[in-house]
Amino acid sequence: MKYLLDTNVILEGLLRQKNAEQVQKFLQTVEISQMVMTDFSLHSIGVVLYKLGKEKLYIDFLNDMVIDGINICSLSIEELMNLVRVTEKFKLDFDDAYQYAVAEKYNLKIVSFDKDFDGTELGRSTPGENLT
Repeated sequence: MKYLLDTNVILEGLLRQKNAEQVQKFLQTVEISQMVMTDFSLHSIGVVLYKLGKEKLYIDFLNDMVIDGINICSLSIEELMNLVRVTEKFKLDFDDAYQYAVAEKYNLKIVSFDKDFDGTELGRSTPGENLT
C-alpha cells in the first residue's frame, strides 16, 4: 500500500502542531518509498513556510523527504480539466480535488487530517490510524 500524504499532514509535522507526534511516528514507521505527495502539496508547503519566514525549514524538508525519495505525483492538463467532475461529485475545493484525483489515478490511500475526504469513495485515514 502506498500513501498519499496531504499537505496538512506534512505541515502538521514541520510546524510541530498538535498532531506532530502522530506524524513523526508515521514517518518513522512507513518506508519513504511507500509515501507519495503531489506537486501541488510540494509547492503549497513552500508557500506556507516562506510566508512564515521558515525558508530554511523548507530546504531541510526538501533535503530530508524529497531528495531522499518520497514520490512526487502530478496530473496532466487533461486531468486538471476533469477536476470539475471530482469537485461536483464530492463537493471538494480545488486543492482537495487535486489530492483526490491523484490518489484515484495512482491507487493511493489518502492520509490527511481533512475531514472533507470522509464523504468520498476513497475516504481518508490519519497518520496514527496507519500505525496499527
